Formats: sequence, C-alpha cells, structure tokens
Amino acid sequence: MRRLPLTLLAASLLMAVGTASAADHDTTIPAAAVHTAEQLRDRALQDNTGYQIVTSLTTEIGPRLAGGVNDQRARDWAIAKFKALGFDKVYTEPVTYPLWERRSESGSIVAPFPQHLVLTALGYSPGTPKGGLTAQVVQFASLDALKAADPANLQGKIVYVGYRMQRTKDGHDYGMGSAMRVGGPVLAASKGAAGYLLRSAGTDAQERIAHTGVTGFKDGAKGIPSAALSNPDADQLERELAYGKPVTMKLDLDCGIVGQYTGANVIGEITGSKHPDQVVAIGGHLDSWDPGTGAIDDGAGVAIAMAAAKLIHDLPQRPDRTIRVIAFANEEMGLWGGKAYADKHAAEVGKFQLGTESDLGAAPVWKMSASVKPQARGAIEQIAKVLEPIGVTYDAKRPGGGGSDLSQMHGKGMAALSLEQDATYYFDWHHTANDTLDKIDPKQLAQNIAVYAAFSYMAAQADGDFGSAPDAFAGDGSKE
Repeated sequence: MRRLPLTLLAASLLMAVGTASAADHDTTIPAAAVHTAEQLRDRALQDNTGYQIVTSLTTEIGPRLAGGVNDQRARDWAIAKFKALGFDKVYTEPVTYPLWERRSESGSIVAPFPQHLVLTALGYSPGTPKGGLTAQVVQFASLDALKAADPANLQGKIVYVGYRMQRTKDGHDYGMGSAMRVGGPVLAASKGAAGYLLRSAGTDAQERIAHTGVTGFKDGAKGIPSAALSNPDADQLERELAYGKPVTMKLDLDCGIVGQYTGANVIGEITGSKHPDQVVAIGGHLDSWDPGTGAIDDGAGVAIAMAAAKLIHDLPQRPDRTIRVIAFANEEMGLWGGKAYADKHAAEVGKFQLGTESDLGAAPVWKMSASVKPQARGAIEQIAKVLEPIGVTYDAKRPGGGGSDLSQMHGKGMAALSLEQDATYYFDWHHTANDTLDKIDPKQLAQNIAVYAAFSYMAAQADGDFGSAPDAFAGDGSKE
C-alpha cells in the first residue's frame, strides 16, 4: 500500500483521536436550555391546555374500543387536534390487528343460592354457546394452584381464581392481577375447562363494577368464555363456595373475534431547527376499553404529550431536535400500535434521542429512572434537578422502560425514561365504567405536563445523545 507522508500520518492519527474523544464525550444540557426548561415547567403548572384536550376527547368521542364504532372518529379527532395545536407535521401509520367485539354479557349463580352477578367479558374471549354456559365452578387460590391441578378435575367446569389486588403507590400488584387475567384463561383452557372467571384486576373493594382487560388468547377458536367479576360479586361467589356445596353458574357472553381491522397510529411533530431527523418521542395510547370514557387510560397520556409539545411549540425558537407525539392504536389488546411502530422504525433507532409514554393515569409523577449510555448520566441528573422541585425523585439504579407502547421501541435500542405516576388509586377505576373525566385533577395533570415539557425540551437541546443504537439496552432488564 502507498505510504503516507509523516505529516499526513500524524494528522490522521490526531483526527482519529479527536473522533474517538467526540464519541466518548459526556452528554450535557446547556445552561440556557436548563433555564428554558425551568420556565416551561413553571408555565405548565399554570396551563390548562392538557385538561382541555382530555375533556374534548372524553366528551366529543368517549370510549374508544380498538376497531369499534369510535375508532375512526378518535383518529379524526387526533388529527384535527394536532393541527389545531400548531404541530408542523401530522400523519398516520397503519396498524392491523384482530377485531374483537363485545355485544352483551351476563352471569348468575344458579345453585345452591341463586344470585345475579356483575361481570364483564375479557378481550379476545369467545362467546358462550347459544343459551349460555351452565357449569359447576371450581376455585383456585392462585395460578400456581391451577397449574398443579389435575386436568381430569377441570373438564367442563368453570375455573375461578380469586386473587385480590392491593393498593400501592407504584402499582406493582397489577403484575400479578394482570397475570391472572392474561395467563389464567389460557391455562384453564389447556386443562379442559369450559369457562374462566377471575376476581377483577382492580383495587376497589366496594364498587360493584367489573374491570375488563385482555386475555392471552391468540386464536379465538382455542379460547374459552372468560370474564371478570366485580370485587363484591367475587366475595359473594366465594361465600357460596365456602359452604362446601357444589356451586353452579350460568355465564352468557355474546362477544368474540370477528375478523381483522386496520386502524392507525396518529403522529404529530414539532420540527427541530438544527437536527430535524433526530427525535424525542413521547405519547399515549388513543384507544380505551369501552365501559368508561377512557379518561385516565389513556386520554390523560395523549393530553399530557400533546400539551407538553404545544408548550415547546410556543417558545420563541424551535427546539434543536424534533418533538414527536404518538397517539398509539390498540395498546389495550396487545400493544399493537407500539409493536407496529417499533417494527416500522427499528432501522432508525439511532435517531431517537430519548423517549417515554404516559400510561398510568393523571396523578403526579413521583419517580424517574432511565436507560441511557453511561456518558449521558450527567444529563439525566440535570433533568432530575429540574424535576425535583415538583416532586419527582430520581432512581439512578433502576432502568427506564419507555412506557407501554414505547417499551417496544426501547426494546429495539431507544434510550428511554420511566416516569412513574402515583398509582395508589389508579386501579380503582382502571378498565371500568368509572374511568371518566372526574377522576382527573387538573392540577395533578398539569404537573405531568410540566414533567414531560421540561424533560422533552432538555433532551432536544442536549449537547450529545443518550445512547440509542440497535439493541443498545438489550440487557438492562427494564419492565413496563
């Protein structure tokens, strides 16, 4: 090969060292950006845009079951709202998923003591045979007990699992409650049961309202009718079972998968002035379950992200990087919008500066964690200092997951935050008819918007990146 002159060789070595140093340079947030973020934070606390957005969504559209009668109306609403708020670019990306319908549902104890029961069908549950399903109930205390059961004792029976969730600030008990709802029906079906019931995955003790949610059935033909009982009705069933006599129930569900549906993620952008192809991704999911109006799950998340970006839009100068707000499709029945988004944008993951989704109601954010490269920890600490005065603590030892839908993009390698809201009462209303606007405190919602506006702006203005790259955080163990 041709030899380089000594001076050129020296210059090349210096350039290589300089490039390596730049790559290893700590990510920081300029003082001016920190100051602006503090102003955004304080302005957001006095701004009611977010509350106006969630009021509009829950009043003008209401429940938004994926693929249901309000699905297209909700997407049209989101497009119009993004445009009215001044977003530079508004577009949709298709998302296809199974179309599940709920038509009617009822249940009762037939013997030994007849009682009407308040229940709700679970997502992807098939319906009962015409005239309903009448069968003996067999009770299990846990999924482990169900796993250990002899299938011969379950043939033709209705399995009931009665796990009771407890209120916690971090909502961790939902992990077990959700497992009962998602995995329980699949396990019962595999053992020959004719139907499945669970105590609702919720923390309300006295409300006679059932909590819906999705099952783990992937094929409607292999599913069994599955429903959730309200907590008082689960108590009633357990009292009858305690008599030691056979308990017979009638379950009548008219529901099921009826084909495929193509909806869409709706996306709005505030275009960056210096690096428009680099994005800070925030959002919420546009769909909801059908009994309520989807205020806390997840109209609040959509409103938080839209309003935070609107505050950044209204600054005298545009952010250096693009703020992208995603209203995801069909999170409730399997993260369909998040998965479709991650599949479509996986090759661009290195352009994602930082991201997270709001999907735990509208109570205050109280804890932040992050999955970023080591050289960006200082920048995360700068963000934490701006958020500390409004009640947010920083857990430097815990990874960030990106929220529900954006956890899928994090799985591809996107640097991510977790911004945990106070979930003490969230699961009282989650997936019920009580998920309505009155559960949202405007001041608490404003605190969420302050958090999202401040962190998004600081990430957009950072000198350096947060480490997004293909599979960059494959081993961090983050969970959402």
